[in-house]
Amino acid sequence: MSLLRPTLVALRASSTSTSIPSSRLSVYFRHMATVTSQYQNILTSRPADGVALITLNRPKALNALSSPLYEELNHALASFDADEGIRAMVITGSEKAFAAGADIKEMKDKDFSDAFKNRFLENWALLSQIRKPIIAAVSGYALGGGCELAMMCDIILASPTAVFGQPEINLGVIPGGGGTQRIARVAGKSIAMELTLTGRNFTAAEAVSWGLVSRISDKVLDDALAMATTIASKSAIAVQAGKEAVNVAYETSLTEGLRYERRIFHGLFATRDQKEGMAAFAEKRKATWSHS
Repeated sequence: MSLLRPTLVALRASSTSTSIPSSRLSVYFRHMATVTSQYQNILTSRPADGVALITLNRPKALNALSSPLYEELNHALASFDADEGIRAMVITGSEKAFAAGADIKEMKDKDFSDAFKNRFLENWALLSQIRKPIIAAVSGYALGGGCELAMMCDIILASPTAVFGQPEINLGVIPGGGGTQRIARVAGKSIAMELTLTGRNFTAAEAVSWGLVSRISDKVLDDALAMATTIASKSAIAVQAGKEAVNVAYETSLTEGLRYERRIFHGLFATRDQKEGMAAFAEKRKATWSHS
């Protein structure tokens, strides 16, 4: 039985809404950060100061996103989020596949009652509650759930070989992990409709042109780790504040977003890093961050 299963069951039993309350998410993340386990479907490492790397590791299944894999991914992300020594994260797969979709073998015999009562795929959204920045380094196939996982990350870097898509329509369903919503918000209604209703794949170049991907790289993992290292070299509290402010831009009006940004900006004047950063600039020296 998964180490996380008791907490997930408790979360489901305690909420009748369609989303998990933030207080429950905090309990869940604290629980995950204290549990130790040996991962079977992912690899984790710390390749640079302040940087965590999570590698999806189901090569025979092209990194298909099974429930056990996603529970391990959520656990690893929560653990790194709670670790003060980590300030940025990278998620990657293999050269052949970032993640070729959700695990169809796991889904094919589910019925509505099971999917609805057990909130199938709802725990995928926990990734969006991580406070530290997450970079997706995508090579090969990122289809269905794999495309959705990449879009849940804060920044996507793609190799020229990357192939994205939401082919769920070919299985008689639609995306269930945010595909229709995130593509529409970034690329617009027409493109989201085309991709959802035809199920066609799209290239890294198309994804860049729509703003879905930051850039294409021939050395995508190296560049993702370099970017994560740069981010990790900044004030952690300012980085997390910046991530929060940008995310609000997708969830509110411009007026409210500007107001929120100013509040976060003003709030950073209460931090030691703001004092250190501005003093270092005035004194023409490198800042030494306390991340507080």
